[in-house]
Amino acid sequence: MSLETHPPLLTGKNFLSSLDLSPESYRALMDTAHAMKRGEFRGEKPLEGQTLAMVFEKASLRTRTTFDVGMYQLGGHAITLTNAEIGLGVRERVSDVAKNLERWVDGIMARVYLQSTLLELAQHGSIPVINGLSDSLHPVQLLADYQTIEERFGNPRALKISYLGDGNNLANSHIQMAVLTGSEVTICTPVGYEPNGKVLLEAVQAGAKVKLTSSIDEALSGCQVLYTDVWISMGQEAEADRKRRAFAGYCVDVPMLERIEPDGIFLHCLPAHYGEEVVPEATEHAKSAVFDQAENRLHAQKALLYHLMAGQRVRW
Repeated sequence: MSLETHPPLLTGKNFLSSLDLSPESYRALMDTAHAMKRGEFRGEKPLEGQTLAMVFEKASLRTRTTFDVGMYQLGGHAITLTNAEIGLGVRERVSDVAKNLERWVDGIMARVYLQSTLLELAQHGSIPVINGLSDSLHPVQLLADYQTIEERFGNPRALKISYLGDGNNLANSHIQMAVLTGSEVTICTPVGYEPNGKVLLEAVQAGAKVKLTSSIDEALSGCQVLYTDVWISMGQEAEADRKRRAFAGYCVDVPMLERIEPDGIFLHCLPAHYGEEVVPEATEHAKSAVFDQAENRLHAQKALLYHLMAGQRVRW
């Protein structure tokens, strides 16, 4: 089978938020990701001659490795730029970085502190910008998450997904994915740690089924996908002690996994802070799909790169 059966639908567009996809383009992207994982397009080089600039303000294992390997497997090339090379907004204006990179490369993937940095890169550049993580959203992670979910359950419509922990960028992105997929998402946080109100309001207005609660019992009841993330993200170390006290009881352990549905799965985007939001026995449990999820960062992001960058004019 050839990639010609999966024509790129998003050429030249940005991916700053899950809602930059429509339900139709989400479905096409997932179909491509599943096919790529099956090896159906192995050896095809749709991004031959193209280069992705990977901009990192935050450290990375999965994001850096999977985007780099993904570009290589698609026939392209990736270069890594850290704060030492750029110093976004300090050494150089973000707008100047965008205007330089657009002259040399074919796309930008940026893992940054602020969503506003991504918006500025996209505003001042003419090439696709991908959100590799920001303070507000982590949409590339959710592509891998939903690929993993679909492998276990098929169509995620009406699937009961419970996110347990801090109302952070992952929680916000889960809310947005409920708009795209029709999944039923419960966000369980301590009082005062709820997700972004604007993200939630927009999703509910778009018809998403999202429930907020601080009851762990409510979150686990009928849960088919249990998800957690670190409580203390990079840059929040000063809040560590306060958050640990607030989140007492929210640590995912084996008894929690035994309370979700018999065919349920556990997901964590990693890295894990063992002894805080999760115990090692949970990631190693029979219900854990954590490392399938990590693998799928490669396949989902290859599909994203293909749909955003294939069909662009090759610069050399």
